[in-house]
Amino acid sequence: MSTLYTASATATGDGRSGHVRSSDGVLDLDLAVPKDLGGPGGALTNPEQLFAAGYAACFHSAVKRVAAHQKITLTDTAITVDIGIGPLPTGGFGLSATIEAELPGLDQTTAKAVLDAAHQLCPYSNATRGNIDVKLHLA
Repeated sequence: MSTLYTASATATGDGRSGHVRSSDGVLDLDLAVPKDLGGPGGALTNPEQLFAAGYAACFHSAVKRVAAHQKITLTDTAITVDIGIGPLPTGGFGLSATIEAELPGLDQTTAKAVLDAAHQLCPYSNATRGNIDVKLHLA
């Protein structure tokens, strides 16, 4: 693979209750453990939200690219990614992802074809394939 761009971020403090900052300072956030995982929750983000946001943005770009390549006009599209975290039977913790695509104006067959092709194109999908359970849904 020929690298086109490298993002860099550093975590400091107490991990999930610490701080993250990108090398350029654009991302500069305090973190909190969600209430569901025994933390205080509140108005701070967490690693799963950051992963969900990145995956959603990347997958949305892949959907747009696939549609443009197939000469399909998309309007008012939205991609929602839910990232779950939980214990693995073998120990440790694992992630799961559910991707829900809103592709108004497309019939089910075309929308599913775009969704499936985007899942093959998206770098996040390629990174997670075979590593975590990813489910695709049309809204």
